[in-house]
Amino acid sequence: MYAVIRSGGKQYRVAPGETIEVEKLEGKVGHKVTFGEVLAVLDDNKFHGGEKTSKAKVTGKIVGHGRHPKEIVFKFKRCGQYKITRGHRQDFTSVQVGEIQFE
Repeated sequence: MYAVIRSGGKQYRVAPGETIEVEKLEGKVGHKVTFGEVLAVLDDNKFHGGEKTSKAKVTGKIVGHGRHPKEIVFKFKRCGQYKITRGHRQDFTSVQVGEIQFE
């Protein structure tokens, strides 16, 4: 059994027991999280999607918070002495998926 959820503008395929890294969520380590926006569920080799998944929920537990490695952005134009170096680090929250509830 697995589900497709949306969190932070991105979609994730999750199954019970997995640990996923989603965009930063509010909450402390050990708190429960509920993902209400479930896009699809595969249960007993039957696919359920669309309006049928409006009552589905995915629950999980926050395992930790962190930051991804730095992404370096380097812009360069060979004429005119144009060089710019910038960096970016994205925050994330690790969530361990507990159960998928589907009616």
